Amino acid sequence: MGWFEKSKVVSLALLLLVLATFQEVMSNEHQPLSKVAIHKTIFALDEHAYIKATPNVLGLKGEDTEWIKLEYSNPKPSSDDWIGVFSPANFSSSICPGENRMAGPPFLCSAPIKFQYANFSGKEYEYTGKGLLKLQLINQRSDFSFALFTGGLSNPKLVAVSNKISFANPNAPVYPRLAQGKSWNEITVTWTSGYGINEAEPFVEWGVEGGDHVTSPAGTLTFDRNTMCGAPARTVGWRDPGFIHTSFLKDLWPNKRYTYRVGHRLFDGTIVWGQEYLFKAPPFPGQDSLQRVVIFGDLGKAEADGSNEYNNFQPGSLNTTKQIIRDLKDIDIVFHIGDLCYANGYISQWDQFTAQIEPIASTVPYMIASGNHERDWPGSGSFYGNMDSGGECGVLSQNMFYVPAVNREKFWYSVDYGMFRFCIADTEHDWRKGSDQYKFIEHCLASVDRQKQPWLIFLAHRVLGYSSASFYVEEGSFEEPMGREDLQILWQKYKVDIAMYGHVHSYERTCPIYENICTSKEKNNYKGYLNGTIHVVVGGGGAALAEFAPINTKWSIFKDLDFGFVKLTAFDHSNLLFEYKKSSDGQVYDSFKISRDYRDILACGVDSCSPTTLAS
Repeated sequence: MGWFEKSKVVSLALLLLVLATFQEVMSNEHQPLSKVAIHKTIFALDEHAYIKATPNVLGLKGEDTEWIKLEYSNPKPSSDDWIGVFSPANFSSSICPGENRMAGPPFLCSAPIKFQYANFSGKEYEYTGKGLLKLQLINQRSDFSFALFTGGLSNPKLVAVSNKISFANPNAPVYPRLAQGKSWNEITVTWTSGYGINEAEPFVEWGVEGGDHVTSPAGTLTFDRNTMCGAPARTVGWRDPGFIHTSFLKDLWPNKRYTYRVGHRLFDGTIVWGQEYLFKAPPFPGQDSLQRVVIFGDLGKAEADGSNEYNNFQPGSLNTTKQIIRDLKDIDIVFHIGDLCYANGYISQWDQFTAQIEPIASTVPYMIASGNHERDWPGSGSFYGNMDSGGECGVLSQNMFYVPAVNREKFWYSVDYGMFRFCIADTEHDWRKGSDQYKFIEHCLASVDRQKQPWLIFLAHRVLGYSSASFYVEEGSFEEPMGREDLQILWQKYKVDIAMYGHVHSYERTCPIYENICTSKEKNNYKGYLNGTIHVVVGGGGAALAEFAPINTKWSIFKDLDFGFVKLTAFDHSNLLFEYKKSSDGQVYDSFKISRDYRDILACGVDSCSPTTLAS
């Protein structure tokens, strides 16, 4: 604790000056770490207080996740005492630069990566001043220390700091996430490590299960604090993201099972390996086989140890993740349509999130869309001028996950998966007629061969279709402003089957609809051409639920204020099953079927075919 001793000489006047000049971080309703006013910390070490962490070394058998035990004591306990987990272990102002030459950082300038109240494991702490806590840590490329604070989250007073603990190899490659490449027979593998290109060569060893293996090189990316657009991402929320590696596995055989593991070849010849995983290659476009897709939005990151408890992420996010993992053998690809982890500028949370979804993303392609909590920041080129990204302005999502976009700053792309064509929009950029994105959407919808890929699905984060969410109704609409005005013509013309959205934290399904009018009275078994598009809000992945307006519309078929996700099952070219499952039990609470022949798609409906002529 040498740096703490040195800090004692810092005068109160200087501390007050620093605090006065420090840019305070705007609190964000979705990020619990924003509640920690770390820049207001007061130095109050108590020689009779202590906190001790065990064991000292984690991951001795190559584990990426470990549980640790904290023992602590405070001679003057309070109900709002809390423990912060810091990584790197040295979290003094010496590691943080000032915002300018005239102003240095505050006494503490780095937010914890997680926190928990000291009385979490028992109320007796408030009387005895002694406590015991178990926390889960993941490998995040650095060591850890633990600090005991009094004064609550808003006025923290530092009373004790623990010993340092670390993983045996903090640089180890971790949390691989698969994605569909730019061609149907290409899978990309992206992972995180502490090895830069000056230290090791990243690669993937892979091959058909039980067969020979080959190696493919990986590219390496990273970014620094100056890449961030504002606070807290470039102030108290900043944490070194390490290095992000991506490799491209090409020329896959349709439906074959492949094994892979990521590795880093150090310059002394040593290889540091990650774990071995297995995935199934995508089907050939148009292939008639069983194909299963899971779709949801607004998942968020939650802690299995109960820390950072806030905004209902624990029951929602963890249950959704667990249910998908349990059903993983019957899932082929996943689409997470925006608002991924709600890091909102607290960079450490992206490691936490990739660790949470690792059992899913390492096994099936995990495709993402851009949401407001990934992209939006004033003056950064986003369609919305709000501060929802916490200063990230898309940098984290664009680097941590691969998508087959031409330009990942323009986060729109298409995916062909067997009998499906998915057109994924970016609602944080302009989608209206005349924009680059509008041209992409029309091309994506128009270029699909419906004889081979009959199931045409439109995905986006914000609701560009229909929603009964209270905040939309209060604005006088049932959609994002200007949401469907231009796009509904394309959906109708190209016969989009289903359009799905997140952003609203609930579930809602409409009838097949065009221009506010239901085109069918059927609710569960659709036969032939729908003559409209079914719109679904599936934003109940994990974030706090959003209320519906007290209004019932003719087009709203099913509403559920709960956490859940959607599963699509294509049995063949003529039969599609849609299921809405609750995250709490994995059971189906809403469903419908579409049955039709190819000629039904060719048939004309309102605004879906060009005018004909009577000439013979």
